[in-house]
Amino acid sequence: MSKRQPTRQPSQRLADFLPYQLSIASNAVSTRIAEQYRRRFALRTTEWRIMAVLGDSGPLTQRQLTQLTLMDKVPVSRACKELEQRGLAERTPNEADGRSHLLQLTTEGRGVHAGIMPLAKKIEAELFSVLDAGERDQLRTMLVRLREAAGDFDAESLVG
Repeated sequence: MSKRQPTRQPSQRLADFLPYQLSIASNAVSTRIAEQYRRRFALRTTEWRIMAVLGDSGPLTQRQLTQLTLMDKVPVSRACKELEQRGLAERTPNEADGRSHLLQLTTEGRGVHAGIMPLAKKIEAELFSVLDAGERDQLRTMLVRLREAAGDFDAESLVG
């Protein structure tokens, strides 16, 4: 008689949960980048993310920034105020909607943004040097697919 092998149960460990692994990897990468931005530009994570989005997109409302970054509106609001106080961003009336304002980078803000992007690319190259070019392309493709599978939602709906 042969012994019957027990059926292998899926792991119940949090460390084996893919969303957890993705979150931990994301936090580690973000922390590494944030450390450099804090040292060189005195920017917090929320602030540099907003600057990066504004640098790519141009003037946006705080609501649009919240939606594009999937960050809570309170930290986005604080970061926008800090960027304004430092002279890196400015508010202008939103002619399309008189109830809101557009935030845009100032000349100084565009200068900082221009310094951020080369540093970002350098850090990206260092971090992802453990992957070959094909693996990096596959990872980008997989991340897009995962983001699309997560669906559309408003960052504000996450609070509660």
